Amino acid sequence: MPQKIKYPLIEININKIYENTKTLVNICEKQGINITGVIKGVNAQPTIVEQMVKGGCKYISSSRIEQLIDLKNNGLNKANMLIRIPMLTEIEDLVQYVDISLNSEIEIINKIEEECKKQNKEHKVVIMMDLGDLREGFIDEKELIDVCLYIENKLKYVKLYGIGTNLSCYGSIKPTYDNLSKLCDVACKIEDKIHRELDIISGGATTTLPLVLEGRIPKKINNLRVGEAILVGQDLPYYWGHDLDNMYSDTVILKAEIIEIKNKPSQPIGEMYVDAFGNKPSFEDRGTRKRAILGVGKQDFVSHDSLIPLASGIEILGSSSDHLIIDIEDSDKEYKLGDIICFKLFYGNVLYLTACDYINKVFIYE
Repeated sequence: MPQKIKYPLIEININKIYENTKTLVNICEKQGINITGVIKGVNAQPTIVEQMVKGGCKYISSSRIEQLIDLKNNGLNKANMLIRIPMLTEIEDLVQYVDISLNSEIEIINKIEEECKKQNKEHKVVIMMDLGDLREGFIDEKELIDVCLYIENKLKYVKLYGIGTNLSCYGSIKPTYDNLSKLCDVACKIEDKIHRELDIISGGATTTLPLVLEGRIPKKINNLRVGEAILVGQDLPYYWGHDLDNMYSDTVILKAEIIEIKNKPSQPIGEMYVDAFGNKPSFEDRGTRKRAILGVGKQDFVSHDSLIPLASGIEILGSSSDHLIIDIEDSDKEYKLGDIICFKLFYGNVLYLTACDYINKVFIYE
């Protein structure tokens, strides 16, 4: 007897995620760059992580140490990386379960050294440089170099593995040849002083890929930490104008069920104030229109603005915690209760949907 399908659900295409991984790994390898697969965007779903490993990611990474611990305990045999600065309260787990971590605080690095000594283990660190995005990292070049020399010359268990940067996540600063060249210049200065090459010069995330695709990334950059381009594949074509062959943006599809269909005014009736989230929305009076409500909402996907209906003639009007309201007036299809509406997604939607216990996850292979 076939299993009953429960909605809302996300349909995750495993083969397309594998193909996205393989395509990006091959493109980057030609320029001497390896890929750290970032798995937090799908909440480290093991089936997806497996495809990123098969597709050629050199490292697997997350900002959540719990995800890395679970994967290691379940037998993942791949070097892993914590890409959020470790908390003092998670140093013991860091040393036990994580191979590489991004760091920017000497106090935390010293605590890692102490714990490594207790566990008789080495731990590799990538020291972060802030190139203007104002998230993590040393903004003072001399301070960063001094910390790297301290690790190299004074610490026994903590190993200087490389340096890196983050761009576009907080301050929305665009990766460019010029700002990434600063990272490379600092790397050269460090290498001159320690008399060896650093293993990793990590030049950012998905937003750095346009420089790779245009052949304009500084040659010393040898690592990128990529999640969105592999898992969702929307940002490169939508924001950066790179629509690559063999790259898929329909890797994860949201499917939601219609629970109401009615003709209603397009403008709310009565004195307007704020909605359930404290916002003050505005509405255009378009007369009476046919609308449908779907059984999914902000609690599941956070923002309806980034949902993309796959069927024509559907317009997203808004959402509350548990309802998504769409206009179907201009659709050629005569929808009925129980019909399923499908949406392509952006990274933020996938991040929340994969974490939500109320969303069914279905893996397909095609």
